[in-house]
Amino acid sequence: AGFVIIPSFVLGSAESGFVNRTEEGPCMTYDPNPNTLVAFYEYFLHLLSGTGFMEDSFMFYGYYNNNTGTEDGSRAYNIPLAYIFTAIFYFAFCLCCIIARMGTAARVAVATGGSTVGNYSMIVFTGWDFGCLGNQATKLKQKNIYYRLQVDLEEERIKKQAASLTPWRKVALYSLRILMFVVALGLIGAAFFGIFKATDFSQKHMEQPGFLGLLIEFLPSIVITTGNFLVPLLCDQIALIEKYSPSITVVMALLRAVVLRLVSLGILLFTLCSQITCSGNAEASACQQCRYDHEKYPCWETRVGQEMYKLMLFDLLVNIALLVLVEFPRRIVVDNWSCKLSQLVGRQEFVVPSNVLGLVYGQTVVWAGALFCPLLPLMNTIKFVILFYCKKITLFHNCRPALKTFRSTTSTFFFLVVLLFGWTLALVVMIYSLAVINPSMACGPFRFFPSMWKIVPNSFYCLSKVTQDFLFFIGSQAFSIPLFALSCVIMCYFVALASIYGKSVEMLKAQLKLEGQDKQFLVKQIERIKQQHLMPALSAEVQD
Repeated sequence: AGFVIIPSFVLGSAESGFVNRTEEGPCMTYDPNPNTLVAFYEYFLHLLSGTGFMEDSFMFYGYYNNNTGTEDGSRAYNIPLAYIFTAIFYFAFCLCCIIARMGTAARVAVATGGSTVGNYSMIVFTGWDFGCLGNQATKLKQKNIYYRLQVDLEEERIKKQAASLTPWRKVALYSLRILMFVVALGLIGAAFFGIFKATDFSQKHMEQPGFLGLLIEFLPSIVITTGNFLVPLLCDQIALIEKYSPSITVVMALLRAVVLRLVSLGILLFTLCSQITCSGNAEASACQQCRYDHEKYPCWETRVGQEMYKLMLFDLLVNIALLVLVEFPRRIVVDNWSCKLSQLVGRQEFVVPSNVLGLVYGQTVVWAGALFCPLLPLMNTIKFVILFYCKKITLFHNCRPALKTFRSTTSTFFFLVVLLFGWTLALVVMIYSLAVINPSMACGPFRFFPSMWKIVPNSFYCLSKVTQDFLFFIGSQAFSIPLFALSCVIMCYFVALASIYGKSVEMLKAQLKLEGQDKQFLVKQIERIKQQHLMPALSAEVQD
């Protein structure tokens, strides 16, 4: 964002007069912060909703102009081009980070995965951290190893139990799982319908004044957060009824929570897009003149950014409210009251998968709104720092150890895959906004272009002849075909290398297993030989 904000400030974005003021002509009316008397509490409402003085700031898309330099030509900087390439670089950088982390997690999963014997030996012989100092750290590490062994043994028990089921019991079990799947699907579908109706109602009635208007503006965020809290709890209970193994139970609950969170965000964006573009019908009366609904959305990019800003802010406020109003009182009641109900409820568990999934959802919201709210990644970083300390406080003061743990090696890769899906969802939103929807004509750096991406080819023809020829060569077949062939060769090499490493790992595991069997055989032989030597000696003693 610094490549856009700093040049905009230096080139005088605030005094440019290009945007954020009422202008004559169709599709040009937009005044987010009129010069009227505003009560003090309204500043607080504007801070929460992203309107008023927040909308007329570097925070949102509509504040930036289409400047390319100063009037005397002493400084030249193409703000629209910088804006679009900053967003593209941000997405590309995040993708590279995700892929790098996925590669690391995959290598760890391959090295530690496999047979149960290998897992047991890995835990027993390499699980202890000799850097643990103090009784508390030692006890925590002991409990961690205990829980890991417990999960492995529980899975083995369930596998043996499933293998011994009769055909009729298998039919009953699979019928129960299908029924629970339909129930979970119905709950998720009901949540999606509620999000759609809440977004539609909010966009139609958000002009209400005061606190009522703020409540209506936050209605989609409230419904999404409520659904993300209640539906996964019900899905967790459904997963317990389905009688899967502990690891499969965690995966099923997480998959349903992932679908709920990502698709709910997608439904919110789809509903906004449908209302902005009149459901894709450019001939509709509301969109006929400006190619988008200018009357409701004079600067639709800022409106989308505000929705993502409210989602991020509401998520932070909910986490802080839960810490203060639920988690601390629950711990106080459980520790100081000895009634059966308080002891039955007990302290809460710090469930790592759901907390990590919340971070993934928050990052997806930021990606979806980064194009329309350049400062959203920075604000999300501040939010994550605050959440880290809130979670740290609740972990050390309010929580007890979880009764069921998850496999960190495979779960890390799973969460990165979910993060990649969130990145893909945000990428679809960005591509659709760049290439399909007409930019707002009353605000933003792309106000006079038919699409945001149009600035790229227009700027290309402003380059020097040598630069154009070089870029044309990069995009030509003479360069792309050899590059593709080289990429295929490199990919085949790494695939073959991965296959060799995988076979080597399997051979080493098989060798370890055989060595273990050999040792067991030798121990039995030694015991048998001892018995054979002891029997004559005992017989001689009895005869004497």
